[in-house]
Amino acid sequence: MNSGGEATQGVKPLIDAHDTGTWNDESMNLTEPSTSSVRTPTSVRVTPRSFYRTVAIAESITWTLLIVGMLLKYVAGLGTLPVLIGGSIHGFVFITYALTAVLIGVNQRWTIPQIVFAVVTAIVPYATIPFDVWLVRKGKLDGDWHREESDDPRDRGWIRRLLRWLINHPAMLIALFLVGITVIMSTLLLIGPPGGWGAQ
Repeated sequence: MNSGGEATQGVKPLIDAHDTGTWNDESMNLTEPSTSSVRTPTSVRVTPRSFYRTVAIAESITWTLLIVGMLLKYVAGLGTLPVLIGGSIHGFVFITYALTAVLIGVNQRWTIPQIVFAVVTAIVPYATIPFDVWLVRKGKLDGDWHREESDDPRDRGWIRRLLRWLINHPAMLIALFLVGITVIMSTLLLIGPPGGWGAQ
């Protein structure tokens, strides 16, 4: 008899909760995780290190396209089209890498010889990747974009002031970057390869 009474007492709180309109899923442990606990993907943030590495790897990949194009032309005898395609892509990424090296070099306070050497590494096939590894090892790609002036005397120069302004106006920075690539690429196309386009 007592067991029946205990069962009734165990059910009664649930019935009372239902009668008062407060019965919810928690009474039966059926609660679902709230939306606030669900993780949403965050936007990818571009740092000087990730930006430089991405372009450095792309530059090495386009070297492969150019080399394959040359093999198809001179070994397989498939004409100039493979070289034209591979060379155009490589040229575009080469210019992108050169401008990236200058941008990152100024932001990271590299010396002028270091910036020049970074650009020169794009001339040697696949040299941008080991150079990137060296930069990471030396900590020359550490840190974030410099949006504000620091106590470093080099931050007082007009180049650093211009860079900070562009970084704080990313749309303008991207636009100028693309314009620079387009102007240089167009100029090189007008000049043409050594011996002129007819030599290709």
